[in-house]
Amino acid sequence: MPGQDRDAMRRFFFNAWRKHQRQAPLEPMEEIMARIIAWHPEYHGLFDNEESLRHDFPGDSNPFLHLSLHLAVQEQLATQHPAGLAECYRQLAAGGDEHGAEHAIMECLAELLQQSRMNPSMEDEARYLECVRGKLK
Repeated sequence: MPGQDRDAMRRFFFNAWRKHQRQAPLEPMEEIMARIIAWHPEYHGLFDNEESLRHDFPGDSNPFLHLSLHLAVQEQLATQHPAGLAECYRQLAAGGDEHGAEHAIMECLAELLQQSRMNPSMEDEARYLECVRGKLK
């Protein structure tokens, strides 16, 4: 059931943040998620209220989607897939703004996901990397 998957992922976010706040030991993925959430103080209040798990954010920016995109980019960087993305990231983050570099990549990833949702045959790593490389200019 899709709602259960969504809730499980959101619960993971909540648990990682709570453990981080209590300075409890974190699993590697929880460490990554806690760091991502720490980058977003505008979302910290969201994690004080478990009712947020059920909120759909219609018409609003979805903080869970935003955090998930960060996680997806970090996974791509860790696996070095697609090839060339890590080098683009290093160039984008050269000034020390890792968060900003991820946001630039996330814009391209979100665009690719939207395009592939409308036309499933359009998913194309080359176009994704071209978009990211365009952010280097």
